[in-house]
Amino acid sequence: MNNHKITHLKELEAESIYVLREAAAQFERPVILFSGGKDSIVVTHLAHKAFYPARLPFPLLHIDTGHNFQETLDYRDALVERLGAQLIVGSVQESIDKGRVKEETGYYASRNKLQTVTLLDTIEQHHFDAAIGGARRDEEKARAKERFFSHRDEFGQWNPKNQRPELWSIYNGKKAMGEHFRVFPISNWTEMDVWQYIYLEQIPMPSLYFTHQREVFERDGQWLAAEPCIPRKPTEQVVSKQVRCRTIGDITCTGLTLSTAHSLEDIIEEIAASRVTERGSRADDKRSETAMEDRKKAGYF
Repeated sequence: MNNHKITHLKELEAESIYVLREAAAQFERPVILFSGGKDSIVVTHLAHKAFYPARLPFPLLHIDTGHNFQETLDYRDALVERLGAQLIVGSVQESIDKGRVKEETGYYASRNKLQTVTLLDTIEQHHFDAAIGGARRDEEKARAKERFFSHRDEFGQWNPKNQRPELWSIYNGKKAMGEHFRVFPISNWTEMDVWQYIYLEQIPMPSLYFTHQREVFERDGQWLAAEPCIPRKPTEQVVSKQVRCRTIGDITCTGLTLSTAHSLEDIIEEIAASRVTERGSRADDKRSETAMEDRKKAGYF
C-alpha cells in the first residue's frame, strides 16, 4: 500500500473519529448499531481508537433476527469480551411473539424488514438518542442522501428533504422530545477504503468474509445458503461451493459470492476487479426500485 493511500485512509480515520467524538459530546445516550458486518466492525474499531485508553463509551446494539449466521454471533461475542463492551440485543423473534410484527411466509420470506420495529422499540426502551451506524454513501442511492447526523422524528422516520446542513463540519444534534439521530461516521468511505483500512489496521474479521466450503443453492441468479430458515422450491438443488460473503446480514437475504479469496489481500484484489456492486448481493434490495429508501423512511438502519 503506497503512502498516498495510507494518507487517504488516515484522513478518513480522522474525520470518522471527529464525528464519533461529536456524537459523544452532543448526545446523552448514544449506541453503536452492530450487525457483525465489516462496516459496523470498522465503526467499533474507530470508536475504540477515538476514546482509548478509556473503555468504549457506547454500548453495542445488535438486532437479532433469529436467522443470523452462527459465525456472526460467535464473532460478536468474542469482540464484546475483548473490548469489555456492553452488548444489548433486540430480538425480532420477541417482536413476532408479542404481535408487534407479522412473520412473512413463502419462498421469499425474510425477517430483514421486520428488524425496523424491533430496532425502534429497543431505541425507545433504552432511551437512546443517537444510533451510530456503518452506512456509507457509496452503497446505495438512498444512502447517498444521508448526512453524518441524520435526524429522525418521534416515530423514528427519516425525511430526506428535512435534514440539517453540515457546512464546515459543524453538526447540529438538537432535537425535540422523542426524536433521535442516526450517526454515520464512515459516510465518506468506499467499500475499497473499508477493506484497505482493515488490512492497514489488521482488524480480525469473521470467517464468513473469506472463502469457505458451504452448501448453497441458486435462486434468481444468486447463491444463497442452504439453511432451514430459507424454504427451497422443488427445482432448487443444493450443491457445495467455495463461497464467501461480501456483505453480511440476515441469512435469508445475504447472497454468497463464488470466490477464491482466502486473505485480505485477495479480497482487495477481488473487489478491485469486480463489476458488481456490494449491495448487488443483497436479495432484499431487489424487492423494488426504492426498497432501501422505503425501509429507511420507516426507520431502518
